[in-house]
Amino acid sequence: MSQDRGPRRPRRLEKYALISASATALSLTASGCVVVHGEREVLPSATRAEAAKALEQFTTAYNAADKAYDASLDADHTTGALAAIDSARLKAGAANHPDGNPAHEPLELTDAKFTIPKKAGWPRWFVADTKANKGGTARWLLVFTRDGLDETWEAAYLTLVAPGKVPEFKTDQDGWAEAVPANATDMSVPPADLSKDYATYLQDGGKTFADGVHTSSWRALREKRSTRPGLVTQYIDEPLANGDYAPLALRTEDGGALVFFTSRHFEKQTAARGASVPTPNKDVLALTDGEIKQSLTMEFVSNEVALDPADGQVSVLGRVQGLTSGKGE
Repeated sequence: MSQDRGPRRPRRLEKYALISASATALSLTASGCVVVHGEREVLPSATRAEAAKALEQFTTAYNAADKAYDASLDADHTTGALAAIDSARLKAGAANHPDGNPAHEPLELTDAKFTIPKKAGWPRWFVADTKANKGGTARWLLVFTRDGLDETWEAAYLTLVAPGKVPEFKTDQDGWAEAVPANATDMSVPPADLSKDYATYLQDGGKTFADGVHTSSWRALREKRSTRPGLVTQYIDEPLANGDYAPLALRTEDGGALVFFTSRHFEKQTAARGASVPTPNKDVLALTDGEIKQSLTMEFVSNEVALDPADGQVSVLGRVQGLTSGKGE
């Protein structure tokens, strides 16, 4: 459970390592050819048509994978936290339903609003804010990234946010948004530190994060669960902030930022002598190695979206978490 243990499925990191960071675009001018270097030129990450196409392709691939319970069908369209959560879900589904998903209902994403930052360098990325036919009235926020002009757009983050809670973003006269650097210091917490600070808060509390469902209420629930008779439950929280799991942030109109970030969580249930760990459901068993005799350790990946103000407490607006593995002992 140490912090230096890498994620189980660091989707596409090997591939990214082979991609040149200096993908270039060629433009013609009256005086001849001018090379525009992608790593230096500040450009919109995508056109609005490209963003719409990426969302459409993701939805098609996601539905195919969900219907067949086959992670290979959307592997080229997911990365980071979403890939880790989605692939584990599909793996469990395939183990329990080898003929496919008997409860499949196609995902429909509508009323899409795209926020596309202008930035230099890779990765380029944008946010899609949509309605969905699942998850009640919540807005689905998906973050798409790619590391080169020839790469497929991949969804790295998926969070659900209550209606009216998505902030207004700072945009220029052409409607392009502003990406906030991970090491920015003009807000309460640099985006690069949010995952680490969130893990620390869940363990120790503090004043960094405002009270809410994903902060104080979650801590209270875990405290209650840790003291059940005959069963000890321990929690360990770790940051995930590198590579495909790097945070991404957009500047809001009020000077703060909306930040997408990832964390990892372990829950270990240990039964007292003479007692037993509660029997997990079939999906948990499908992702668990070893025999559950006296303890069960479950590993979760969680992706969060938070409002990080210029001054004040950070508010976690949404969190989607998924079991990625288990170990019985």
